Amino acid sequence: MKKKIYVFLFDGYSDWEIAYLGPEIAKDERFDLIYFSETGNEVTSMGGLQVIPTTSLNELEIEDVEMLILPGGVAWEKREITTINNLVSELFEKGKTIAAICGATFYLGQLGILDNLKHTSNDLSYLKAIVPEYGGQENYQNKLAETDKNIITANGIAPIEFATEIFKKTELKSDDEIEKWFQLFKNGIWSE
Repeated sequence: MKKKIYVFLFDGYSDWEIAYLGPEIAKDERFDLIYFSETGNEVTSMGGLQVIPTTSLNELEIEDVEMLILPGGVAWEKREITTINNLVSELFEKGKTIAAICGATFYLGQLGILDNLKHTSNDLSYLKAIVPEYGGQENYQNKLAETDKNIITANGIAPIEFATEIFKKTELKSDDEIEKWFQLFKNGIWSE
């Protein structure tokens, strides 16, 4: 049975932040990459890309989720997204992997998920300003991407590092192949 990786889409999601990971995961026959939105209806990315998700939140079965990927977008800062609260909390409690980049890290901070794990975001000061209830300052890592246990976080300027952490967590490729992929897309270095 294929492992299911779900990507949550919403109006205004940051399309570039998940652009690198999608094609690589989709090529691997061990995984199903499933895009979903709250209703399953078309959403429009920040870049104007109109996408019809595969499914809706209501059709998603928590037991099927191997990993949940949350792209950034200003909706997180505005606290406009709350319909996935139960899903995210339950996945976290079950030890499932949750990967959040940019504004989606603010959301994890709101839920208290970052309080006891190493993590990163766009900037510690900004995270604290946007999420006054955030309590994970002592675990903040000034890095582009960080994985601790089953939580992956990344700065909004780090879609390649974000993808790399996801590839490592899913064991999508060998460490050597992941490093070669990273060097190619980050630094333009081609190696056989």
